[in-house]
Amino acid sequence: MKAFSYLRAGSVDEARQAAAASATMLLAGGTTLLDLAKCGFAEPETVVDIGRLTGLDAISLTDQGVTIGALAKMSRVADDADIKAQFPAVSQALSLAASAQIRNMATIGGNLMQRTRCPYFRDPATFAACNKRAPGSGCSAIGGVTRNHAVLGTSEACIATNPGDLAVALVAFDAVVYLGSRQVAIDDFFLLPGATPEREHAIEPGEMITAITIPASAAARRSTYLKVRDRQSYEFAAASAAVGLELEADGRTIRDIRVALGGVATKPWRARAVEKALKGQVLDAATVKRASLLAVQGAVYHGGNHYKIALAPRVVERAILTMGEMA
Repeated sequence: MKAFSYLRAGSVDEARQAAAASATMLLAGGTTLLDLAKCGFAEPETVVDIGRLTGLDAISLTDQGVTIGALAKMSRVADDADIKAQFPAVSQALSLAASAQIRNMATIGGNLMQRTRCPYFRDPATFAACNKRAPGSGCSAIGGVTRNHAVLGTSEACIATNPGDLAVALVAFDAVVYLGSRQVAIDDFFLLPGATPEREHAIEPGEMITAITIPASAAARRSTYLKVRDRQSYEFAAASAAVGLELEADGRTIRDIRVALGGVATKPWRARAVEKALKGQVLDAATVKRASLLAVQGAVYHGGNHYKIALAPRVVERAILTMGEMA
């Protein structure tokens, strides 16, 4: 690990000013930065500790929605009674992420900023070619072992999967990220790789996440997060779905539905084609199954990740039927 200078920020403004300098990284819970430093990717010259800033760990619920401070711990947000009642998919996504020890350390802001778990990205000593690490060097994953790689939102430059669970639920329910002087819709905060896979987030030098807000909605209150993975705990998703459902007064017709996917795309993936196909329709198993197939429109597989094209619609279907009490 490279030696670095350490600065403990006394205010948000001080932290943002320091973060504007090149080769500077922010430290909160540390579960991402230290991991990247150990694997030889992150080599900051200066680390700015924001973990003790006051006022950035609050959870505030109103009739309009909830605001969650960037320094709130994952475990605390997951266990919050208001989050469980008004945004159950968010609570479930957090509870199913990482391990209990990591959830007790990791912050909400840091969780959104985590980098891909692509093994080619995280092993620079073995795989020199990685466009996320060294733009223009190539993608070692293409033609390699790809079971955990993306089938949606990929490009010729990168097929790495976004690892987040929380982010999937936030995308489903139109969260907004506060970056100090500006706000960014969560779906725009995460970037497709395109020809610039090294840039994963729409955050500029001198900016830092201070909070997120999630608008209140009937669909958010009736929501779930379903995660399918190779083992029961401490594992990233092979495919996951955050689903919210609002029915008309007849209890059968879909007024509103939100669907987002994880584990299968280069960013948290909003399945708008599924939503469009189901809004206004009577909720029944056959209709949901047909619509769920639209979740993987445009999917492209590379070798061993082909199973995700079949798996993702089944996860979406099961989550929707669970919310409709038909599973």
